[in-house]
Amino acid sequence: MNNITASEIAGLGVGSLLLCCAIAAPKIDSFISSSQRSSLGMCKTCGDLRMVACSKCRGIGVVKADGPFSFNMMDDLYQSLGGEPKVKTFKCSKCQARGRFSCPDCSAV
Repeated sequence: MNNITASEIAGLGVGSLLLCCAIAAPKIDSFISSSQRSSLGMCKTCGDLRMVACSKCRGIGVVKADGPFSFNMMDDLYQSLGGEPKVKTFKCSKCQARGRFSCPDCSAV
């Protein structure tokens, strides 16, 4: 610890700040979008679409067998181009493979 320079300490501080910003970005984004929707008179949850994406499958309808940490960029690219997936997938049990739900706030209205 004796040979740490001021620029290394500043770099550590900036890196820590960027990491905190990256972690907080989704929460800040949802807060801003919710306030914009309410100021426009729209539903805060869905923006008058009357549908909300499933939180388990992220609106796709299928879940990878290895869980959310089975990210493989080449396999995902290959699958998006129409190829057969190499990772085993199964239908989402939370949304019954639909990928979305009716909005709980505005669909009952």
